[in-house]
Amino acid sequence: MIDGLRRGKPAFLASVTNAGEAEIAMEGGADIIDCKDPVAGALGALDTETVKKIVARVDGRLPVSATIGDLPPDADVLVKAASDIAATGVDVVKVGFFGERDPRPAILALGQDLADATELVAVLMADQEPDFSLLPVLAAAGFAGVMLDTANKSAGRLTSVLSIARLTEFVRLARDNRLFVGLAGSLKESDIAVLTKLDPDMLGFRGALCSAGRQSAIEIDRVSAIRRLLDEAKLAERREKSIA
Repeated sequence: MIDGLRRGKPAFLASVTNAGEAEIAMEGGADIIDCKDPVAGALGALDTETVKKIVARVDGRLPVSATIGDLPPDADVLVKAASDIAATGVDVVKVGFFGERDPRPAILALGQDLADATELVAVLMADQEPDFSLLPVLAAAGFAGVMLDTANKSAGRLTSVLSIARLTEFVRLARDNRLFVGLAGSLKESDIAVLTKLDPDMLGFRGALCSAGRQSAIEIDRVSAIRRLLDEAKLAERREKSIA
């Protein structure tokens, strides 16, 4: 699934809270439907029944990912939560790593228990001094991809939390370790052209799709606008490369 999304990158991930929003995201041109509860945190998890309904509504038309919640990097806790989400039928399980505790034991446990049957994507928090040395650990454990996001949504968007140089380094390291690489974190329309130049596999959106903040409902006009800007940015990037 993830290998297919590398074509025509960056793919457009839209985070949704229910099956109705999933339908709107598909209609507006999203490439990935992401199940997330913005009320419950940066990577708040939806209940498994809601995730199953989203999977059923999408019905194989697009890949579906889901977060497991803002959880501590405890191996038993993360393996249980990831296993429960994987059982809903999603294509990708997103696991966030928060705080200062060493996540390596949890990464290894997740890889050992789930990587053979489930595509795992790690999410590092850009506003919590992300440890880029974890990328080869993730790759060795069998993770399919890695993302940057922000834990504190009021602290600013990804491009204000990390410099372009650091974001470029992150994308390069992910590539070096053959990891699918995504960027998210309160992204705005103005971030699209800048981040597309970094050549990520995916850009993720929630707040930009809503009229009154990330906890409000997504709207078709906003989804379509992000789709249009992504297409324009990709076309501009191809033109620049052909001229060079």
